Amino acid sequence: MAPKLDFIKDGKAYGDVAMKLLHSNFNVNALRTNDTLLYDEWKQFDDAVLKAAQQRLVGVADLQSRGLVYTIPNGLSKTVLAYQDASEIEAAEVDMDGITRGRRDRPEYDINYIPLPITHDDFSFSAREIQVSRNGNMPLDTTMAELAARKVAEKVEEYLFIGSSTYTFGGGTIYGYMDAPQRNPGSMTVDWATATGDQILGDVRDMKQASIDAYHYGPWVLYIPTAYETALDGDFKAASDKSIRQRVLEISGIEAIKVADFLTAANIILVQMTSDVVRLIEGLPITTVQWDSEGGMKVNFKVMTIMVPQIRNDQNSKSGVTHWT
Repeated sequence: MAPKLDFIKDGKAYGDVAMKLLHSNFNVNALRTNDTLLYDEWKQFDDAVLKAAQQRLVGVADLQSRGLVYTIPNGLSKTVLAYQDASEIEAAEVDMDGITRGRRDRPEYDINYIPLPITHDDFSFSAREIQVSRNGNMPLDTTMAELAARKVAEKVEEYLFIGSSTYTFGGGTIYGYMDAPQRNPGSMTVDWATATGDQILGDVRDMKQASIDAYHYGPWVLYIPTAYETALDGDFKAASDKSIRQRVLEISGIEAIKVADFLTAANIILVQMTSDVVRLIEGLPITTVQWDSEGGMKVNFKVMTIMVPQIRNDQNSKSGVTHWT
């Protein structure tokens, strides 16, 4: 009998994997049984996946550590997230007796959508490789699990910094710090690779002012590309007892300076780290699932997650993300 096709498309599942998910109300643990892999073997893969993932999730880790995460229960069963933004209302009335009829204004709400795609990468072993590993008391090689997890983690980080404005589904688009339409754009006075301490400090202060002008008052994290990391380690001025990095961190409200691998040279991001500016939508944490094919002779694995950034702004197009080039 030919093996059944197993895949998930547009929120619908097909084949043997589909039946397991449907029977478990799309609980991903239905694909993490001990039928083929033993508990200790699953633990090997999970440890490798977590180790690899943590190496690349710089911006995502910042959101997670600050609690800027919106968790969607049973995210596999949903394909989009619907959310609202609200307009301002009119100013309050002022009079001496308080009897002037108020405007009875109401905020206006718009419904928006953001896609919830599955980010994933696959690897496999033959049933014979698994049995040989057990007979020889040798652990399975977790290299493929680590590489798959790295690719998944990198893609999530790429979504956050670069965005994916070409990916649309269900009336929504995934935007990141560098392509969010309402971000606060600007230009550096000079390339930071050759800038003086005063020039870099002036740029950061101007970025902070741009955020304040958009009614976002911090706290902020400054993200820089790898090419600028050593530039910030230089003396702020000749024979200074402070580095440029130390002087920038003395600016009120700047909580951290982080190097983001996905920022290309000449791109600087200043982000107000609050949930009304950015949050991570998580429908499924990074997870490894398994299914059989080829009559059980091949064991397939998928490292998968549902994690997308949500860059947020109000109906007045005010954003807490400032992007200078």
